[in-house]
Amino acid sequence: MFIDYAKIYIKSGKGGDGCISFRRELYVPNGGPNGGDGGNGGSIILKVDNNINTLIQFKNKYKYISENGENGNKNRCHGKNGKDLIINVPNGTIVRDTNTNKIIIDMTGNNKEYIILKGGRGGLGNMHFATSKMQAPKYAKPGESSKELYITLELKVIAEVGLLGLPNVGKSTLISHISNAKPEIANYPFTTINPHLGVVKYNDLQFVMADIPGIIEGASEGVGLGFKFLKHIERTKILLHIIDVSNYTGRDPFDDYNIIINEIKKYNNIISKKHQIVALNKIDAIEKEKLDELITGFKEKYGIEVFPISTLKGIGIDKLLKEICEKLKKINNENIIFESEIDIDSITKSENNSITVKYIDNKFFVTGEKIKKMIGYTNFDTEKGLNFLQDFMKKEKIIEELKKEGLSNGDTVVLEGYEFEFTE
Repeated sequence: MFIDYAKIYIKSGKGGDGCISFRRELYVPNGGPNGGDGGNGGSIILKVDNNINTLIQFKNKYKYISENGENGNKNRCHGKNGKDLIINVPNGTIVRDTNTNKIIIDMTGNNKEYIILKGGRGGLGNMHFATSKMQAPKYAKPGESSKELYITLELKVIAEVGLLGLPNVGKSTLISHISNAKPEIANYPFTTINPHLGVVKYNDLQFVMADIPGIIEGASEGVGLGFKFLKHIERTKILLHIIDVSNYTGRDPFDDYNIIINEIKKYNNIISKKHQIVALNKIDAIEKEKLDELITGFKEKYGIEVFPISTLKGIGIDKLLKEICEKLKKINNENIIFESEIDIDSITKSENNSITVKYIDNKFFVTGEKIKKMIGYTNFDTEKGLNFLQDFMKKEKIIEELKKEGLSNGDTVVLEGYEFEFTE
């Protein structure tokens, strides 16, 4: 099954807490602090896997959570780091922030591996805070919180040439003849329901061709499979239109060409400006006079040269491939990569990381899980402990928020039930 769209939830690991511990050994007087550091939390890493070409793995699993770091321990023991979680995705996967739909990263080209959520750093144990004046610090740093995010994965196939055409015009037959792709082929509409990729080798050039499922009128508005098909031509460098000119369908080849062009323009006008080649297929089923009229008509109406072919009998295929190769040689060989539209740090949320500042009854109240945790690690009996807490509040911009609410020297600040007089 071909799946090219998925929504998942990801969460990095929390950093382990630093340990508060002191040496308590027989015959060792004045044992100093020996609390070890917490381990780092595991990160969430996206990695391109060239062996997969679908997002089907995300069909039944949508939560991806990496390991937390272990807490530090006594005797200067460092907590174990949490394992990173690697999520494999196909080449060409675009990663978006689900809330804003903006692109975070395009897993294409040199973007083979990307740390989308970094694990929280482990907290320092109390062994780091001993000084000549404070030889028995009774505080340590908590580990950094984990981060979480909802992301959307969208696969846009990577191919230099995209085959376009209404259903049952011969695209699958063409790609099966000239490449290693083996799509299902039958004489009824919508045989192809998934994009097929085939590697084409012609003389000294090799390129990838994509058989894009048949487009119908209204596809740009979502009729049929609409956007599901059209998005797969966004990376291509050349659009190869296959038009059925046989008498069996009763359709007008000019109308068919107009339908495809109009749907592309409605979907994304930039795509319509790509290099285009038109092939008139099934010429073995019409008279030469009719074919000549069509060739002349396309040149007069659209100013383009067309390539008469028969995918069934292999007529004109060599000339068509030669034209494709000549155009590809003139086009920049770099992959088409979609630029990032949002900074990952601006959208990631840390678990239990919200801090609330309120002014009530002439007092400033600061609440939140993070401040509550920090207070639990602070020794209020020492000046160093209080300085440690104040440095934390400056780093987290809590004092900045308090000042916005009108905080000044001498005011009372309440931190999760503990009252302090603010001084700078």
